[in-house]
Amino acid sequence: MVFSFNYGCLPVVVGGAAAGAYYAGKDERSLKEIAKDAAISTSVKAGLIKSKNVSATKINVDTYRAVVVLSGRVSSEEEKNLASEIALSVDGVKSVKNVLAIVP
Repeated sequence: MVFSFNYGCLPVVVGGAAAGAYYAGKDERSLKEIAKDAAISTSVKAGLIKSKNVSATKINVDTYRAVVVLSGRVSSEEEKNLASEIALSVDGVKSVKNVLAIVP
């Protein structure tokens, strides 16, 4: 659990560093790779949110070694394909594994 509060003018986060250290200790990627993958996931999600033709709230984005995995639900094949295109357009993405389910 992460708690955030302000201490004077300095925002303080408690728990985030401990959680990050635990995660990094359980992952075979370097901290630099983990950070790059997190940035890619964030950029892909932002691209999905910007699109008026994709329901971003129903799509999960995970990245491992620059391979993006899209999971969740979409309403059409077109939406599924567009999500892949958006993910592929993000700098640093090597490939996209699209396992989105089409649920009309």
